[in-house]
Amino acid sequence: MDKLTHEGSARERRWAVITLDGAHSWLGRHSDPDEDQIAKVVSQLNASGLIGWLVVTEGVYYQPRHKMDIMMVRPLTSGGDWETAKLAFLSRRAVALAK
Repeated sequence: MDKLTHEGSARERRWAVITLDGAHSWLGRHSDPDEDQIAKVVSQLNASGLIGWLVVTEGVYYQPRHKMDIMMVRPLTSGGDWETAKLAFLSRRAVALAK
């Protein structure tokens, strides 16, 4: 039997930041990020010249049999194309799963 999540569910929900190139950073699983956390992320994105979005994912990142759903909550910086970032994230996931 595959190990799914700590809760035993393949429907794990997590907050994340996804950048235009599909890179991501997890913000939390058990609680919503507060505005101070989000402001810090926005500052880091701006300092690095990155474009990013706040998202909620559902699914287990390292379980190839499970679809990963992604809902964009809001842009964190201006510019870029969300659909491009989403496809890049899913492509990076596919590469990680192939390893």
